Amino acid sequence: MATVTTTPTAVTTRTRTLLTAGAVAGPLYVVCWLSQALTREAFDLTRHPASLLANGDLGWIQTANFIVAGLLSLAGAVGLRRTLTGRGSRWAPRLLGAYAVGLLLAAAFPADPAAGFPAGTPADYAEISLRGMGHFVAGTIGFTGLIAACFVMAAHYRSTGRTGWARYSTITGIAFFAAFAGLSAGAGTPPTILAFGAAIILAWTWITATCFHHRR
Repeated sequence: MATVTTTPTAVTTRTRTLLTAGAVAGPLYVVCWLSQALTREAFDLTRHPASLLANGDLGWIQTANFIVAGLLSLAGAVGLRRTLTGRGSRWAPRLLGAYAVGLLLAAAFPADPAAGFPAGTPADYAEISLRGMGHFVAGTIGFTGLIAACFVMAAHYRSTGRTGWARYSTITGIAFFAAFAGLSAGAGTPPTILAFGAAIILAWTWITATCFHHRR
C-alpha cells in the first residue's frame, strides 16, 4: 500500500499561508471601514461606530468587510494553533477564533440604524430590533474572545521569556477592554466612539503583529 507523506516544508508553507491570512485581515478591515467612513453621506466618525455602515444602500460593503475579516481571522487562529506550544497554546487560538465568529455573526445580524445614519434616520433614533440584539450578542462574543486572547497570549509569552510581547499583549487587552466598557457606559458619546475606534485599530494591529511574529 502506498503511503502519502507530508513533508515538514509543506506543513510550514500551509501554516505560513494561514498566518498571512490572519495578518492581512486587520489592514483590509481598517482600510475598508475608514474609506466608507470618509465618503458615505451622513456618517460621522465621532458619532457612529463602524457597525452602522452595514445600513443603507451600500451596507453590503461593510457586511462583506465583516465576512472577509472573519474568515481571514479564523484562518489566522488555525495557523496560530499550529505554531503555539506550552501555556495558552490551546486557548489562545480558540479565543481568537471566537473573535472571528463574532465578526461573522455581526454580518448576519447588522446593527440597527441610529444617530442620524444612514441619511434620513432621525438624530435621536435608537430603537433596538431583534437583529440589533443579535448584533449586540455578536459583539459581546467577539470582543470578549479578543480581550481574553490578549491576556492568554500575554501569559504564553511570559512563560516563554518574551516579556516585550507579553507587555504588548497585556496593554492591548486592557486598552480594548477599557474602550469597550467606555462605549457601553457612555451611550455613544463622541469621546467613547473615538476611543473605541482607536481601540479597534490597536487590536487589529496586535493581531497582525502576532500573526507575522509566529509566521516567522
